[in-house]
Amino acid sequence: MNSDGAQTILVTDFMAITIGIIVFFLGAFLTRNISFLRNFNIPEPVSGGIAAALVTWALYSWLNIEIEFELSTRDELLVIFFTTIGLNARIKDLIAGGRMLLVLLVITLSFIVLQNLIGLMGTRLFDLPAQLSVLLGSASLIGGHGTAIAWGPTIEEITGFTSAAEIGVAAATLGLVCAALIGGPIAKFLIDRHRLVGAPSDGPIVGLPYKKEGDEDTKVNHISIMRSLLAINIAIIVGYIVNEAIAARGLKLPLFVSCLLVAIVMSNIVTTVFPRMPWPARTRAMAIISDYCLSIFLAMSLMSMQLWTLQGLGGPLLGVLAFQVIGTVLFIVLLFYRLMGRDYTAAVLSSGFAGFTLGATPTAIANMSSVTKRYGPAPLAFIVLPMVSAFFVDLANAVIIQFFVGS
Repeated sequence: MNSDGAQTILVTDFMAITIGIIVFFLGAFLTRNISFLRNFNIPEPVSGGIAAALVTWALYSWLNIEIEFELSTRDELLVIFFTTIGLNARIKDLIAGGRMLLVLLVITLSFIVLQNLIGLMGTRLFDLPAQLSVLLGSASLIGGHGTAIAWGPTIEEITGFTSAAEIGVAAATLGLVCAALIGGPIAKFLIDRHRLVGAPSDGPIVGLPYKKEGDEDTKVNHISIMRSLLAINIAIIVGYIVNEAIAARGLKLPLFVSCLLVAIVMSNIVTTVFPRMPWPARTRAMAIISDYCLSIFLAMSLMSMQLWTLQGLGGPLLGVLAFQVIGTVLFIVLLFYRLMGRDYTAAVLSSGFAGFTLGATPTAIANMSSVTKRYGPAPLAFIVLPMVSAFFVDLANAVIIQFFVGS
């Protein structure tokens, strides 16, 4: 029993992974049979994950049963996924995307400020403490659950507002759902309106394109899978060592960031020094592994949402989140897409930008993957966006949050 008197059922890690796979197939079924989900590029794990979260909410509301999931393997899947992104990166793409990376960084920093200004407007509209603006803004949305949990007690102590931490977690949860639902429709609107077409690519980055009638399968055998897994494992081992060395010098980075950077360096060195060596970058085998890790990670993240924790926090929270979603959509359509180049890559990045500014980097990648499976590849988008969203943003967000909390 928990503090609310509900019976708690703990789903172990192995069972959580199994349920995550089932949830993915549920999402695939829903997407296949519901035209809205299919036409607006809603990722399969999002459809299934939200449906599963609604089921656990019903169990809690009607039968007083609380479902909790162990998620340690889910976090390992995130590390594997970002390692595959790094292995697919090419220096020439990074050089070509240098300007795009800088523009995206400047836009993101500006948007963090805008997000907190919208949160500040909401606190004044609903007569809440001004410091709560960051929990209705970038701490919970761009920062996600981790940042919201970290800042909640601090803001609660400063303001005396006892529900600060709960509002932060609730905002992060709702933001994640909104991020997963609006990215695909934004990209569809931009692509259809401007009649955009993706450039040809020499290999998939994340996932395989949706098959069309008459397409033939390209063989993926045990050798190609094992070759990909070996490269991934080596990159993760070296990435872990690098991460520990960085931590020993007082700088803490998420493990997946270190693995991403190591994978980029490793992939480009190996292909340059040993040009004839079979290398799994941008192969169908690597794309399958990448898609599997991302899909199960996202399915587990969404199915484990405890939606009943949002009860009683409606009113102001829903009002400010509505403002945040509207502001995000307008910002992307009217400004972001134009500044990022007004092309197909910019449209794909638009879906990703919605994903991580309201949710998280994996949501952004899932949004972009769903779009590119339907409309065609945009390899640079999968390299540039994680470099900003997973590497630069956390530090900048912390500084900006501190400014708003102290103001």
